[in-house]
Amino acid sequence: MGNWLTAPQGRLLLSAPDRSTMRGKRDAAMLALLLGCGLRRSELAALDMIHFQQREDHWAIVDLIGKGGRVRAVPVPDWAKAAVDDWTRAAGIVENRLFLSIRKNGAVWGEGLTQNVIWYVVRDAAKRVGIDRPAPHDLRRSCARMCHLAGGELEQIQFLLGHASVQTTERYLGCKQRIRQAVNDRIELQLEIHA
Repeated sequence: MGNWLTAPQGRLLLSAPDRSTMRGKRDAAMLALLLGCGLRRSELAALDMIHFQQREDHWAIVDLIGKGGRVRAVPVPDWAKAAVDDWTRAAGIVENRLFLSIRKNGAVWGEGLTQNVIWYVVRDAAKRVGIDRPAPHDLRRSCARMCHLAGGELEQIQFLLGHASVQTTERYLGCKQRIRQAVNDRIELQLEIHA
């Protein structure tokens, strides 16, 4: 099924890029959106500046077309938006594609980037901090699990990830039913038994 990062590993991964360079600013923003928003590689590569809008006093990626052509809005955590803003300010990006290629001399160029670049960014950041071979999709799974561990509701995580089926979301969480610590044991109801 894949791997999940813990919250400490996620923080470590986010600290890997050298944010004093253009590439580091871009890579940090990419990692932040993968880990903080649970985006797929294809969704990240297709992001335009127009996707970032405020909804209900919160930044979100709106009208994102995901797998199966499903359209959704994805809330963006403040820390992830800060990483995106750092990148766009430094690169002078105000419209069109959010993520562009970077030459060896640090010059930003092109009209986008491929999904393979995203794969390399994740792999290289993980290698730099000693995390064993996570794939970009592992960051999506990790986002789901961290949301769940932080008390996120299953249906809200399903909306975030754009899953058509709640069973898919459950697999992403990697949860198993615990009979001994049953969730319904917490319901404070009692039935009076009359003998």
